[in-house]
Amino acid sequence: MRIPAHSVCTAIRDDIVAGVHERGSRLTEELLARRYGVSRVPVREALRTLEAEGFVVSRRHAGACVAEPTEQEAADLLEMRLLLEPLGAARAAQRRTEAHLKVLRGLVRLGQERARQGHSEDLRALDGWFHETLAQAAGSAALTATLTQLRHRIAWMYTVDAPASPPDTWAEHGAIVDAVARGDSERARALTALHTERATAAHRLRFGSGAQRAEPVRNSQHPVNTPSLRN
Repeated sequence: MRIPAHSVCTAIRDDIVAGVHERGSRLTEELLARRYGVSRVPVREALRTLEAEGFVVSRRHAGACVAEPTEQEAADLLEMRLLLEPLGAARAAQRRTEAHLKVLRGLVRLGQERARQGHSEDLRALDGWFHETLAQAAGSAALTATLTQLRHRIAWMYTVDAPASPPDTWAEHGAIVDAVARGDSERARALTALHTERATAAHRLRFGSGAQRAEPVRNSQHPVNTPSLRN
């Protein structure tokens, strides 16, 4: 049975983010097909998608390689998120459904509980699910896709310091959801802008001058049907 290209794309992207495929390294279709247990066709399609997303570049005489973004390109991504996350929250206040609110409130309750209990290992995933759901609540497929792509690329280029006070972070999430639930788009925008600005200060570049480079997990065996990393 042919495995969907989207699953292969997710697996390769997640391995790039994790450092399994290092910056500048070649991505050979044959080796990737063998690694993920698929034919070369979905690998080729996945590489095209990842090139459009900025994770892969095509080089003469080398073929597909993992991209090597500059420090300025990395900084631009954070600036874009500072602009788009508040927009998404404002749109969510206008377009959210009751189903979106139920999920957002559930995530806030769970996040606040885990933060009080000191379960920091759960909070990163919960934070990612929260922001992903908030983006979906904006009711714009294009905006949701852009924000998701930004989160993937930022996770690849930056490490993130743990928040000094996780309960405060989840209190901010709760305030954003309250504004969204009331349909107060301006307050949702303002609260999200402040939240995103604070979160941006915790990002540390993985490469470049003075960067704190994270050690890649070189022996990861990523199944092709595993959900993408949330950041």
